[in-house]
Amino acid sequence: MRPARPLSAALAEGVVVLDGGLSNQLEAQGCDLSDELWSARLLADDPREIEAAHAAYVRAGAQVLITSSYQATFEGFERRGVAREEAAGLLARSVELARTAGESVPHEVWVAASVGPYGAMLADGSEYRGRYGLTVRELERFHRPRIEALVAAGPDVLALETVPDMDEAEALLRAVDAYGLPVWLSYTITGERTRAGQELTAAFALAAGHDQVIAVGVNCCDPRDADRAVELAAATAGPVVVYPNSGERWNAEERGWRGGSTYDPGRVRDWLASGARLVGGCCRVGPGPIAGLARAVTEVTEGGGR
Repeated sequence: MRPARPLSAALAEGVVVLDGGLSNQLEAQGCDLSDELWSARLLADDPREIEAAHAAYVRAGAQVLITSSYQATFEGFERRGVAREEAAGLLARSVELARTAGESVPHEVWVAASVGPYGAMLADGSEYRGRYGLTVRELERFHRPRIEALVAAGPDVLALETVPDMDEAEALLRAVDAYGLPVWLSYTITGERTRAGQELTAAFALAAGHDQVIAVGVNCCDPRDADRAVELAAATAGPVVVYPNSGERWNAEERGWRGGSTYDPGRVRDWLASGARLVGGCCRVGPGPIAGLARAVTEVTEGGGR
């Protein structure tokens, strides 16, 4: 069942808590994600694990569940021998699993269909570099069929997430234009620039004039970089979405994380003061930190500190 309010109305009234990293929760449940399809493999092999991971986040206080479609593409499934019609069904299943998990709690839960970058399909860390050598038109052609399949499944919003450069952001915004569904646009960054090196103010400004865009911001980045990015996004584009990684570093060659976590739920106080309205976590941020984030949001909003 859909929430009574659109997500944009909830953002106008206050702050909404996102979930955390899906892959780390699946690994905590004992799932093997060593495949190139990553968590998307489980859409076919063990969808109950995906639903259980989503449920862990709504129990922690998440109000938005991001689907397991980040790395789910027609091209990626085709390499595994999955026919196009079946692949479309798996994309739809990603939305259905999140919707079902959201119905397990009494509070409103919105479903955000993840539209990951082209580099996620390559499974070689390209999403942390961008500049794939493709034109904006070519990237738009890649993204459009998956977006069409996800929209048909009935999510509440599309998460155009982990976008490494402005070319791909432009392609995504073109691809969603025909569908009328709300979207958020979220870049992955280093410092005050996209992963491809563009200034964030210019990257955020790209969303101007697109009425579908309900929030702009960053994800899949160092928590320390998120602080300044929220300020820049708020000054440029209005409502802000922010969900950084734990602070650990991904080694694409070894396909593993290095370092320790620097994710602090208390950071949300500064994010909210700077204009963030959609807040959560990305890779390696589990239900525990999201529960802490939800408590901190409640303390700030109910205490009048926003």
